[in-house]
Amino acid sequence: MDGGLQQSKVPEVTLIFWLIKILATTLGETGGDAVSMSMDFGYALSSLLFIGIFFVAVAAQISAKSFHPLLYWFVVITTTTAGTTIADFADRSLGIGYPGGASLLFLLLLASFTFWYSSEGAISVATVTGPRVEAFYWVSILFSQTLGTALGDWMADTNGLGYAGGALVFSAGIAVIAAAYFWTSISRTLLFWAAFILTRPLGATLGDWLDKPVQDGGLAFSRYHATALLGAAILACVAFLPQRAGPHAGEPGASRS
Repeated sequence: MDGGLQQSKVPEVTLIFWLIKILATTLGETGGDAVSMSMDFGYALSSLLFIGIFFVAVAAQISAKSFHPLLYWFVVITTTTAGTTIADFADRSLGIGYPGGASLLFLLLLASFTFWYSSEGAISVATVTGPRVEAFYWVSILFSQTLGTALGDWMADTNGLGYAGGALVFSAGIAVIAAAYFWTSISRTLLFWAAFILTRPLGATLGDWLDKPVQDGGLAFSRYHATALLGAAILACVAFLPQRAGPHAGEPGASRS
């Protein structure tokens, strides 16, 4: 790599990336609920706690000189746990409901993408190589994770599909995006962000299915145990499945992101 070219610190988008992303989003749901509900911190205090951890983790990620898989995925996990409690706070404590919460978060995500594009001329992950672009990237991810939580709860609770049914719906949506990736020429950037957003409600519904009471359609699995097992699975993936930094915008293969 050219010495004057900044290195990417986000992973290459592969099947392994999506596997860990789904595990991380599921952990975000069980972990966020463990703190806000099981530990009785409440949605507001839990949100402040996780947002604080998110800012510390992002600062470490931006300060890093190269790609570190464990650090990267830790930051993603902080966005999923924060997204869980922020969405629950907006939907339940503020009383704006799932439609209102999802609409507000969608507008915030669009605003984030708009500022990012107007500043950098692109919102592709292949361009995430400098501190300013990284900041746009992580803010967009935080909003997308929070939006995904609201969408998952809306689909499972309001539309009567239940957690397993909601997970099937979002899995089908991701399958459609995957088919579009392989068999159409739709923008890879658009497809990436669509898949990134949809994997969050998939994880949210899977997490709720694991830890919610049986009478509510869940398996009543301990939130602490579920979070620990998911965390161990992520650590195993990071340790044993190869990951490398994604290509820079000027490198071969970057357009596929």
